[in-house]
Amino acid sequence: MRSTARILRFPREGVSAPPQNWWERLPAVAALIFVALLLTHLPLLSLPYFWDEAGYYIPAARDLFLQGRLIPDSTLTNAHPPLLMAWLALAWKMFGYHAVVTRVAMLLVSAFTLTGVYRLAKHVSNPLVATGATIATAVFPVFFAQSSLAHLDLAVAGFTVWGMCAYVAGRGRSTAIWFALAALSKETAILAPLALLAWELLGLVVAKPWFQFRASFSRALWLLLPVVPLGLWFAYHYRVTGFVFGNPEFLRYNLGATLHPVRVLAAFAQRLWQLFGYMNLFALTIVTALAMSRKPLTIGNVPQNGHGNPATQRPRIAIPVQMTFAAVIVAYALALSVVGGAVLARYLLPAYPLVTIICVSTIWRRLPMWHAFLGVVCLSFVLALLFNPPYHFAPEDNLDYADFVRLHQQGAQYLESHPPGGRVLTAWPASDELTKPYLGYVQKPVHIVSIEDFSAEQILAARDQAELYDTAFLFSTKYEPGGGFLIRLPYWRQLQQRYFDYHEDVSPTAAATLLGGNIVWEQHRGGQWAAILQFDRAVNANLTAPPLSPFSPTSWPSKISP
Repeated sequence: MRSTARILRFPREGVSAPPQNWWERLPAVAALIFVALLLTHLPLLSLPYFWDEAGYYIPAARDLFLQGRLIPDSTLTNAHPPLLMAWLALAWKMFGYHAVVTRVAMLLVSAFTLTGVYRLAKHVSNPLVATGATIATAVFPVFFAQSSLAHLDLAVAGFTVWGMCAYVAGRGRSTAIWFALAALSKETAILAPLALLAWELLGLVVAKPWFQFRASFSRALWLLLPVVPLGLWFAYHYRVTGFVFGNPEFLRYNLGATLHPVRVLAAFAQRLWQLFGYMNLFALTIVTALAMSRKPLTIGNVPQNGHGNPATQRPRIAIPVQMTFAAVIVAYALALSVVGGAVLARYLLPAYPLVTIICVSTIWRRLPMWHAFLGVVCLSFVLALLFNPPYHFAPEDNLDYADFVRLHQQGAQYLESHPPGGRVLTAWPASDELTKPYLGYVQKPVHIVSIEDFSAEQILAARDQAELYDTAFLFSTKYEPGGGFLIRLPYWRQLQQRYFDYHEDVSPTAAATLLGGNIVWEQHRGGQWAAILQFDRAVNANLTAPPLSPFSPTSWPSKISP
């Protein structure tokens, strides 16, 4: 069996020799990346916690920080492994519990991930491709927005990329360690080593030059080892809670309700869009397709009259390496079409760097003005980061999430400066924002009545129990584009409503009419809005009662985060 080093020994400009410039050395690359991330995220560092951060990850990390509990008791457990929460708890232990500390800690994870992207791309291609792929990954809206948010997927992406570095270098022990750390960050990270193992086993029965390795017991063992710590975590979780994969509602939403064939096909179509078109990724896809229509560029002098050095083509990433990348990408696209109630782009963060490296390498290899083409792609990413697209998307996929958070900050400040006489009607995540001061929105808990969302059905249900509240805090729960072409198609709309919990938020004016209230505060930022309504009536305040929802039997955050 040939070693990995021999398989990967193909002509690459500037890779065989160690870096001569200080900025090419890995510690310098990591430092430069972190400083760039810190400077570009400065306006975001003090933001309170957003959506799933507030719903699960920050409460879980805080329980570990304060009580040393690996399994949280201040929120419903969903069985996610605790590695990232432990990282945040350690940061708070060292520097204090502040949102800025959390954001900087996540930027360190982001820098670690991008450094891995640079190293992987440099190993399989060259420093030019590595630099281009790292910059393109960093400014891709989903990655940039997630870089300072306390979600699990960024850590998974980092450990997976470093695991791929070890894998293509043939370092079995390091491969197992990196993939094990990824699995202890989030259970879905086990997809990468299992996909690589399946690809190697396929190589035993398909005699093609696409396969980099031939399966052996030792190689299979290294790729299977990450299953062990993940299994031990689930065993511990079962012993403590009685559930292996989280509370029953979480399991139903993220697995039991996702297995319909139509739903799987629709989710797979969305996954393909997220991998190759979403948030202006189509620009990278189009430029790559253009590059593929051209012949590879040459290196060296073209021979004339039999003299001179023979010209050689710019090298591509070795086909076996590209196929291992593809195996991981396909595994994520397929598996996350079946598992996960919410089809969020951030779950694909481990796959995005692999797509980007292959595309940037192709552009460098075939287009003479590759810098300019890649610059246009990166510019399109920056535009998608700053401006909302003409289709539905999750606010966490660009800077729209910051507008959401700032609106909720302003709404919470209004409620604190104009204290309601009774309870406040609202929905998650504002129900957590107003009742948990440590999330950064209020100084003292506000008494609430919670509904699931602001659809017409939920608003009408709230109207029937009007005596429970005298104020309502309403907000947009999703971005609604002006055109909304796809969602206007009857079949697609029905599909989203049936399988993906799509609903339309009632506008503040319509809600005020239905509930019989007056709008006393309303703000709009970007594609988001928030409003506060007041009602002139006697209220059964019962302020000593816990802020539980009479309209929703379950905790909404448990439905959001697979």
